[in-house]
Amino acid sequence: MLEHGGRLRRAALEYGIAEEDWLDLSTGLAPWPFPVPEIPLRAWARLPETDDGLEQAACDYYGAAQVLPVAGSQMAIQLLPRLRRAGKVGVLSPCYAEHAEAWRRSGYIVREVLEQEVDFFLDSLDVLVVVNPNNPTGLSLTPAKLLDWHARLAQRGGWLVVDEAFMDNTPQLSLAPHTHQVGLIVLRSFGKFFGLAGVRLGFVLAERKLLRLLAEQVGPWAVSGPTRVLGQACLQDTEGHTRQRIRSDEASERLAALLERYGFKPQGGCALFQWLITEHAHALHEFMARRGILLRLFTHNSSLRFGLPADAADEARLEQALQAFAVDCSMDKKPA
Repeated sequence: MLEHGGRLRRAALEYGIAEEDWLDLSTGLAPWPFPVPEIPLRAWARLPETDDGLEQAACDYYGAAQVLPVAGSQMAIQLLPRLRRAGKVGVLSPCYAEHAEAWRRSGYIVREVLEQEVDFFLDSLDVLVVVNPNNPTGLSLTPAKLLDWHARLAQRGGWLVVDEAFMDNTPQLSLAPHTHQVGLIVLRSFGKFFGLAGVRLGFVLAERKLLRLLAEQVGPWAVSGPTRVLGQACLQDTEGHTRQRIRSDEASERLAALLERYGFKPQGGCALFQWLITEHAHALHEFMARRGILLRLFTHNSSLRFGLPADAADEARLEQALQAFAVDCSMDKKPA
């Protein structure tokens, strides 16, 4: 199993701090969960059905012609490799590590490429996987560039897979309206923007034939009845969408400014997190953890991802810890 953020229980045991005393900034989840609607008893008592309105609500929200609900976009990441024969896959990196892992485990040759290398390698690839906006770097690519890559792949029967898990704040940049085209597959996460990762809901946006093939791999009743009720209610809450976008945009801007104030100018980020490369990444992660603040550490490039503080009290707690770390660093630099 690959390492992910959100392992709060493990951190509580390791550092001897009760779970309720932590400030968990290790995930890219909105820290304001949408309200959970009343779930009718029949949603618990009966098998879920696919004509209850969830698919239409998702099509309306994403602006797509058709969608397939899945138990979290992670399910689609693991199943998509089954729909092709072995070939060469490019993954725009660094990004969410499960993408490259899923294709490798299915026997594909995987090359992790940088943005500036894509055009060079593209004509030798069968599939290109892009996370947009990227996690953890926050890199955002234009629809025009992505559609150009898709056109080059599609003329050879290739795929462009775009993971738009963090796209909800910038729907104008989504490729969802183009997913009727053959060879273009968009993955959308529900839990991050709506702050409800525990319900395990995601959507695959693609042309009908591919969605039918993927549905066969997913199997029946993959998304529970209660989750379908909850998902539909959240997707139709247009006032809630506006409120969530505004407060996450503002919180992300405040977080970036806070980090820069203490000498940690982020190298990237989006509406739900900020990303920092620093030689002090491991030390800062440990310093924060000992104070009950959990960050996401990436050891391979000495970087940290900071999720959003939920309120002024959480921001103040983070600032106090950053200030203390800055003082410690200045003391270490003083001559003996």
